[in-house]
Amino acid sequence: MQNAPVRTIFSEITDFLATNPTPEAIIAYRLPDDLQERAHELLELNGEGEITAEERDEMFDFVRVDEMMSLLKAKMRLKLKKASE
Repeated sequence: MQNAPVRTIFSEITDFLATNPTPEAIIAYRLPDDLQERAHELLELNGEGEITAEERDEMFDFVRVDEMMSLLKAKMRLKLKKASE
């Protein structure tokens, strides 16, 4: 029996982007609640100094994705603004 693939932040984001979302959908996008909770859990562990190396890597994945999505959302807002002019 094979193990189910692990759902990562990167798989979640690439699955979303593979749907060819509209600029509006990208701007409105939020992580599912379970991944939001995991991000908060990792930040809390880090703040308490109780984070493992593996968890730290996972936390940095969340940070990288957050930075990428923030930039993508800003670009989509600019695209919509230019289209409305």
